[in-house]
Amino acid sequence: MQYGERKLKFYWHAREADGHEARIHVYPNGLVEVETPQDTTLAEAKEVLLKRARWVSRHLDDIEARRASVLERQYVSGETLFYLGRRYMLKVIPSSAEENVKMLRGQIRVTTRDNSPAAIKRRLARWYRYRGGEIFARRLLAVSQRLPWVDEPPVWSIRAMQTQWGSCSPAGRIILNPDLVKAPIRCIDYVILHELCHLREHNHSSRFYRLLKRAMPEWQEAKMTLDGMSESYLND
Repeated sequence: MQYGERKLKFYWHAREADGHEARIHVYPNGLVEVETPQDTTLAEAKEVLLKRARWVSRHLDDIEARRASVLERQYVSGETLFYLGRRYMLKVIPSSAEENVKMLRGQIRVTTRDNSPAAIKRRLARWYRYRGGEIFARRLLAVSQRLPWVDEPPVWSIRAMQTQWGSCSPAGRIILNPDLVKAPIRCIDYVILHELCHLREHNHSSRFYRLLKRAMPEWQEAKMTLDGMSESYLND
């Protein structure tokens, strides 16, 4: 099973009158999910959704507004790029010999023989993946060392994903989205912690969220920061 991060764009949680807990997730792609205990009937789940119909509709409208405000990236000089939560200006430098990507004086400079948008996009994707590998390895170690249920950092890898920042397999393998390196360190730590909590609780139960809160009391603030910028970080 995979556990997404980007998908928790808008989230509502309550305890129903019968004692059952219900959660509603509104995904960035417009999908609405109702999460209830296994013994909940379809009719009961629909009732939960109908009770919050106005809340769901408001956030679906917000998602559409966000999509409309994000321009499609052209991969030309002057565009904004992100790295560790900071904004950088893209500078494309044509070259007949040298090819590299460097950060210098507030810019991410791509020196390349092929300055087509597709080539710039591929080169930046490789650069983000390489940088992500370095940052994620350090943060995974740092976060793991704070958790009593993690003896050593689990096996992990990087994989591009459209709707998730990270996932944790039933076998305990962590997968992280290379675009996550565009976010601030505390957001990276939150995603890593979220997945490491799944090593203990393989669900999104109350126990899982208590575990998450004990390890990172401010996790909701970090998540809100990540959610608020997800359209920009994932815009390619």
